[in-house]
Amino acid sequence: MKRVSELVVLAVDLGGTSMKGALVTEHGATVATETRVTPENDIVDALIELLHSLEANASAQGMQVVAAGVVTPGIVDEHSGVVKYASNLGWLNKPLLQLLRARLDMPVAIGHDVRAAGLAEQLLGAARGAEEFVLIPIGTGVAAALVSSGETLTGATGAAGEFGHIPVVPGGELCLCGQRGCLEVYASGAGLARRYLARGGTELSSKQIVARLGTDPIADAVWTEAVQVLGQGLAIMTLLLDPRVIVIGGGFAHAGDALFTPLREALTAGLAWREAPRVVQALLGSEAGRIGASILAFRAAGRGDVVNGWPLAVEAA
Repeated sequence: MKRVSELVVLAVDLGGTSMKGALVTEHGATVATETRVTPENDIVDALIELLHSLEANASAQGMQVVAAGVVTPGIVDEHSGVVKYASNLGWLNKPLLQLLRARLDMPVAIGHDVRAAGLAEQLLGAARGAEEFVLIPIGTGVAAALVSSGETLTGATGAAGEFGHIPVVPGGELCLCGQRGCLEVYASGAGLARRYLARGGTELSSKQIVARLGTDPIADAVWTEAVQVLGQGLAIMTLLLDPRVIVIGGGFAHAGDALFTPLREALTAGLAWREAPRVVQALLGSEAGRIGASILAFRAAGRGDVVNGWPLAVEAA
């Protein structure tokens, strides 16, 4: 009897500095990974090379590739597959889906990296079972995946979720986007490090700054401001969308109780007449985007139901 090949998809989380690729089986197992530096030019060619490398790996293992999924930052129209704008990739109206379909002999899905991460957390992670939730990864910058009635909100132009650019501090510090007082100026990895240095500190990462809390007055000051601004942003988000749960991911979430205890207090204080939603840490971490890309790929192959049997993420002991 002929042996049935394992079905796999190619999944890539494309970022401004790296492209993280994986082979994911229909059972949700990652059987191979490959990460490459994102070049300054010819990004699509480099992406194709990565996808072909993953495909060759699958073939060498006797596996059958049924689709590919690629998620990217920026303003993304998932329906047309056009990346309307991605500053860290230098793209403007890039027809990514069309370009990939022309060079790959398989179904292809294109998604937004944070929205794909939200899909993964919804099905397998911290937001499972919630039809109304928000995922907010906080790293160098800040974005959000907005889910209402079980559906991801994309907005009229594909730009929904630019949570980091909500102007929460009137007349505040100038943001790189041109606005003043944007949330991510204060509550992001890059913002925290920059403000710590501007207050007289040394060049430290946000992780190093958090490690100095309680012993460094400058670290305490910029961290307190960051948490208060983030709490204000979450209050606005709560009043607009009424989520059941807010999931915080990215590097900031690694601060643990130093973040979540005062953040929950700040959110509660900002809501005078209603209870605050639960605020929890993301469970899938940096893999959420790539897992989301694999889910999109299986959907493109007409096998979206396979995710129902995938292992669920669990909280660390």
